Amino acid sequence: MIEALKSEEIVNKVGGRFKLCVLIQRRIVQLMDGARPLVAREGRSDLEIAIEEIMQDKITLDWDESVMLKGQ
Repeated sequence: MIEALKSEEIVNKVGGRFKLCVLIQRRIVQLMDGARPLVAREGRSDLEIAIEEIMQDKITLDWDESVMLKGQ
């Protein structure tokens, strides 16, 4: 599963490495706070769950460009 991070497929699916990192981090926090996984856990870590959810298009990053521009 972690091998998926080495391919460009997951990076392109999200729109870049930074966005991928943000999406994974946010989803791991949700899972740690008790959110239900959208794929079968099958003994996998939260990181592996987040990656699988991305690969299956179960989660996406709602990126609001205006947030980045605030304060400039």
